[in-house]
Amino acid sequence: MTHPMDLIPAPARVEGPYRCGFVLDERTTLSAAAGTESTARWLRTTLGAAFALPLQDTADEDATHSIRLRLDDTLAPEAYRLHVLIDQVVEITGGGPAGVFWGAQTLRQLLGPEAFREAPVKKGAVAALTAQTIEDAPRFGWRGLMLDVSRHFLPKDDVLRYLDLLAAHKLNVFHFHLTDDQGWRIEIKRHPKLTEVGSWRARSKWGHRASPLWDETPHGGFYTQDDIREIVAYAAERHITVVPEIDLPGHSQAAIAAYPELGNTDVVDTAALTVWDTWGVNPNVLAPTEAVLRFYEGVFEEVLDLFPAATSPFVHVGGDECPKDQWKASPAAQARIEELGLADEDELQSWFIRHFDRWLTARGRRLIGWDEILEGGLAEGAAVSSWRGYGGGIAAAEAGHDVVMCPEQQVYLDHRQAPGEDEPMPIGYVRTLEDVYRFEPVPPGLSPEAAAHILGTQANVWTEVMESRSRVDYQVFPRLAAFAEVAWSMLPAPEARDYPAFARRMDTHYARLDALGVDYRPPAGPHPRQQRPGVLGRPREGTPPIV
Repeated sequence: MTHPMDLIPAPARVEGPYRCGFVLDERTTLSAAAGTESTARWLRTTLGAAFALPLQDTADEDATHSIRLRLDDTLAPEAYRLHVLIDQVVEITGGGPAGVFWGAQTLRQLLGPEAFREAPVKKGAVAALTAQTIEDAPRFGWRGLMLDVSRHFLPKDDVLRYLDLLAAHKLNVFHFHLTDDQGWRIEIKRHPKLTEVGSWRARSKWGHRASPLWDETPHGGFYTQDDIREIVAYAAERHITVVPEIDLPGHSQAAIAAYPELGNTDVVDTAALTVWDTWGVNPNVLAPTEAVLRFYEGVFEEVLDLFPAATSPFVHVGGDECPKDQWKASPAAQARIEELGLADEDELQSWFIRHFDRWLTARGRRLIGWDEILEGGLAEGAAVSSWRGYGGGIAAAEAGHDVVMCPEQQVYLDHRQAPGEDEPMPIGYVRTLEDVYRFEPVPPGLSPEAAAHILGTQANVWTEVMESRSRVDYQVFPRLAAFAEVAWSMLPAPEARDYPAFARRMDTHYARLDALGVDYRPPAGPHPRQQRPGVLGRPREGTPPIV
């Protein structure tokens, strides 16, 4: 049994605990009201496995020895109330199906780390809860993780596992970075070379791009359309929105390697390009032609079919780090600028983004892109992922655009977690667990009208130097637990947050992560097997800027 004060994220209000109220054992039944079926399935799958219990369905709404799932539309959709009653009942009431699901996540934490295992570790194990009431609701509606599977591919089962890890932390957005210079990861039927050619590279840079080392093993993989449908359905069962990202007009060398006509053929021999094997900002960008627009419309038509509007209202188009050198040198691009009446190459990039904003809007979706899409003017309905700092998000919010705050120096989990030589391939400034816990998504001084445009926040995980699932685990955890509390809980100002109390709660949470098999960074530093001695990173010293 876990004390309610050990919950992560911290709940809004706890009453109790009092005397014993509920024992989970072979008598326990499950009563699910209409609309809560997905949570009932999830409870049977997780708690049923962890404790070897049937959790049989009961139609008796007043049954004792029961977990009751209910809806109450007077609560906010993601809010929940969890009652542990003294007559052997746990009642989880949500404002909507998602609220019930988040309440079930809380129940799992209350039942102890054993509830996170795939099978019971003790014969006849039971879990007891004291009578108590927990009332809770999230601060932000967008609580996300961006996972880059382009630089290093994660097989489908690893993606499903990460969806479970998001759900366990009450995170509800999975930003799926599917295409980049180093790999195209989604099957597109009308353009088969995107995966036949674009999903494989001959080798990979080992470490930072300045490293002299290479991994000579060919690297690649992609998700079939049925894989994508499965991932989306799995996320929907867990009340997680999936935001697919198809990068344009930059970060496109894998696509150009597959279809050379997509590139600026009048200044580059695009037929000689291969899927990129190193890291950084790539000069090979899409050509501003009608043929390229039609090609990507075809891509997005299949993407929209795979990611239905109900679970993926937003489509991310990237829009970041698009060097303009080829456009400046290309007679065709310059003629296009003149033909369209544009001022410069920045406006040409804006023309790309505006085209797909109109195209997606006409199909009931919303475009979102990195904050570079502000350059040259932003389409009216577009939203912004503010990554280069707070500045782009502030500008977008003040202009009436919705914003997701994900500033690099605060919540890029590929950045190193500690100083010293033991951190594997150290990138960027040090961002400790405490640093992430003190991250504040809404910048001070933002007007109330602009603050209302902050949809929420997400942590980003770029995988250039993460060659395996274990390396991803190491970079993401335990910091994702701190981030999840920032995204969910109504915390005081950063300097007033009780980090020592959070660290004490993490002692319990590490046991949950152990049960889940998460290869997190231990508080005392990496295990020897987690280190990468002699592989160059790019550490930066000092305090990261707030920009």
